[in-house]
Amino acid sequence: MSKKGVSAEEKKSRMLQFDLLGTGKKLHQKKRYRSQFVKDVIQKLVEEGLVDTDKIGGSIYFWAFPSKAFNTRKRKLAELQNDLDDSTKKLKLVERKP
Repeated sequence: MSKKGVSAEEKKSRMLQFDLLGTGKKLHQKKRYRSQFVKDVIQKLVEEGLVDTDKIGGSIYFWAFPSKAFNTRKRKLAELQNDLDDSTKKLKLVERKP
């Protein structure tokens, strides 16, 4: 069976590959994506903090820096590592008690 459609994660990664500054509106024409599809995916990326947005005058601009995504993932990894360390310490304390 052939795979129909694209997963949500793949849509997000494709959108991040595009230069979102100034091409968001033209993207649906260039790649033949539906306009609503572009808006929905960009909105999800903004909500997840992977893309920044700002309204300047009458236009809304979107941008994403690879370094920001890297730093966000690095920070999340550090938080998860700290949580794991704390949980490991608590587990050891519980195992020691009779």
